This record gives sequence, structure tokens and C-alpha cells, in this order.
Amino acid sequence: MLAYVFHHWKRTDVAALDYEQRLRSFHDALRLAPSAGFRSSWCASLTGAPWANKSGDSYEDWYLINGSTDLDPLNDAAISASRQVPHDQAAASAAGGTAGLYRLKAGAAIVAPLFASWFSKPNGWSYGQLLERLQPVTEYAALWGRQMTLGPALEFCLHASSLPEMPAGIDALSIPMRSVFPEGA
Repeated sequence: MLAYVFHHWKRTDVAALDYEQRLRSFHDALRLAPSAGFRSSWCASLTGAPWANKSGDSYEDWYLINGSTDLDPLNDAAISASRQVPHDQAAASAAGGTAGLYRLKAGAAIVAPLFASWFSKPNGWSYGQLLERLQPVTEYAALWGRQMTLGPALEFCLHASSLPEMPAGIDALSIPMRSVFPEGA
């Protein structure tokens, strides 16, 4: 499973409630008329990601797809048919954005996690060692790994419903998240 992750922030002249309603409308339109390979999407509000709005208030959209061949259909679907108007309304309210591509490495995807812990593989560790040391955490969390250095965020993101206790040696930036879509999650 892959995730196209879009980090974005609103224009200063747009109210957060209006921006979030536009985001919900777009995610709902995509859910009702999905592209080939689309599994689900969710959006969260957060503060403190250095790669988004200079660590200020921002949002993350996670679009889960089966694999890389589903990227083109997702891209095309986002800006066409019943999804075009909600997409264009949300995009017109954004001040900026950046994106990345992540593969699920361990655990199960979590819709609307409450925490995202971003980190890089510690120097001297193999990927096998990293996965082994994170195994107790990934029993209740989802570990995502950046693909082909596509994106400005750190190499790994661990989603969890509670603040995870990271293994010794991993220096993670843990950021609380608030679900925007699905609403009330």
C-alpha cells in the first residue's frame, strides 16, 4: 500500500472552518467517486511540521492507494468530474503545499491517527534493525517509509492513536494531530 501525502496550509484571509469544510467536501467527493486503486483518504490539522508553513498551522492529506500504478488515476480523478469543483475550491484557499510518497512498512494503516512521529533511520542501523526495534510499537501503530526521497518530510512516519514510546536511539519529532476528515474520527 502506498500513501500520497500532501502537506498544505491555508491562506491567511481564509477562515480555518471554511478551509476545513472545503477539504471535507473534496475528500467526500473522492470517497463517493473513487479512482482506480483508491482505498481511502483522511485529513488532519497539525502544528509543528518544519516542512509545512514554517512549522505553523498546516494540514496533511493522506491518500491511500494500492500501488504506484494508481498515482495517475488518482491525480486525474482529483481534478475531474464530480471531484473538480470541491478540489478547485479547496486549492483556491491554499497558500502553499508540498507532497511526498510513502509505503506502509509495518503495522496497519490508521485512519485519523492522533500522533505522527517523524524520524530518520539512525546512523549505523540497517533497515532490518530499525524494523526489528520498532516491532513492539508497530503492533499498535502504522510505520510509513518515504519512497525514492520523494518529499520534504523525514524518512519515516509512525502513526499512532497514543503518543508512542520510541526505542532508544530514535530521535522522533512527535506531532499531535486533529482529524478534519473523516469528521469526528
